[in-house]
Parts: sequence; C-alpha cells; structure tokens
Amino acid sequence: MPEGDILRRTARRLDEALAGRELVRADLRWPTAATVDLVGRTVLGTASYGKHLLTRFDDGRTLHTHLRMDGSWRVARTGTPGARAANPAVRAVLANATWTAVGELIGMLDVVPTRDEHTLIGHLGPDLLADDFEEAGLPEALRRWAARGSTPVCEVLLDQTVVAGIGTIYMADSLFLERIWPWTPADEVPDPGRLLRVARAIMQRSVGTATPSTTGETYRGRTTWVHGRLREPCRRCGAPVRRGLAGAPPRERPAYFCGVCQRPAS
Repeated sequence: MPEGDILRRTARRLDEALAGRELVRADLRWPTAATVDLVGRTVLGTASYGKHLLTRFDDGRTLHTHLRMDGSWRVARTGTPGARAANPAVRAVLANATWTAVGELIGMLDVVPTRDEHTLIGHLGPDLLADDFEEAGLPEALRRWAARGSTPVCEVLLDQTVVAGIGTIYMADSLFLERIWPWTPADEVPDPGRLLRVARAIMQRSVGTATPSTTGETYRGRTTWVHGRLREPCRRCGAPVRRGLAGAPPRERPAYFCGVCQRPAS
C-alpha cells in the first residue's frame, strides 16, 4: 500500500497540474459519486493526510480518495492518448485545458462539503509529514501511543489512529535504524518520540525534503534498509534479513528485521 511519502508526492503532482485551473472535464466512475458534476469548478489544491488525498474546489466541496493497495493518480497532457482514460481501471478523471489527472484502481472515493472532511479523516492520528508535526502532532501521537499499552510496537506504528502515514516500509526501516525488535511492547520502547522522528525523517527523504540516502535497496523507487530484503545480508552486520508478521489474521502485515541487530530484550 502506498505510504505517506507517495501520497505527499502525488498531492504535489496533482497541485502542479490542477490547482488554480477550471475543470473542463470531470468523470467520477464511482457508484456514490457518478452523478456529481465538477465541470466548471476551479481546483483550489490537493493535500495529503496520511494515506488520504483531499482535492478541494472553489464551491466548497472536497474530493477524497484513498489508493489502498494498487491505486494511483497519473497526469497526462490534455488531448494526448494518455488522457483518454479508456481503461476499465479508471475511477476518476479531472481535466483542465492543459492537464488531465487520471485516478486508477482507487480504493475509496467520496465527495463531501469541505467543512465535513473530518467525517472521513477525523479518526486518524496526526499526519507524520505535517509541517507542524513536531509542535502539534507529536504530543498527540505520544498520547495515543501510550493508550496502546503493551501492544507490539510494529502494530502501533501501523495503526493509523495513532499516527497517519506509516506503512510496512517505514515501520520496518525505522525500527531497524533504532535497533528495536518489532514485537517489543510499545510501553517498553525507550523513546517513542525519537522513533517517530526517525520514521518522519526517512519518509521526508523520499518526499524530497531532505538529502536522499546513498545506501540501501530500491523498493518501488525508495531506498530501504530491511523491508523487502528477505534473506539478504543486513547492511550493518551481514546476517540474513528475516521476516515475521505484524498483527493477527486476516489483517497481518509483513515485518522485516535483522535477528542480530534487533534482538528482543532479555
């Protein structure tokens, strides 16, 4: 599933193509939004929140989309073959005279009054990539973290109601960088704030707001330390990378780790 960094990049690309421009074409191929007419509306901008996208219009409405596992937004020049959007995987089309944004295999789509966005994302924890995360988001995230008690830390990092935006990649890599065994009880993690800052920092590198790492394995365009590297040598000690499960069936997720660098506390 795309994580917060990919959503932030996607929002930026949609902004470049759509913000400040009037729609000449709008097609929402979604049962509950098929009759919504956005033609003639001006796009104010697109923001990401965790793994969610919010595209806002000048008439006080918001298009909310979530990519789930396989969704994506792409942009093509209006009038070119890439803008035709004839593929049955297309779920949404937003076009102005210059650019066309095409959403494919989107997992969630809603159109709501902008004032009601909280009904869709209000249950989430703070956005890890928010500009004010350090001042406003982190204290709230730590409060929610404390409420999870002895839940394994790998599960808490993946819980979007604690902090929004982290998926399996940044869960695994932040725990590796901090040498924390993924199944350590959350209330035994020495410094949860530091761990969240590490996750934020490596996610920011992917977004492009910090210097990219020069080491690591490329995974879907990103550099990883352990995620997706099963049985490959650990970059610190050379031991083979291992994989376990975070969570219980049927919602379990892979958790990669080094059995030497991330030993459970004795």
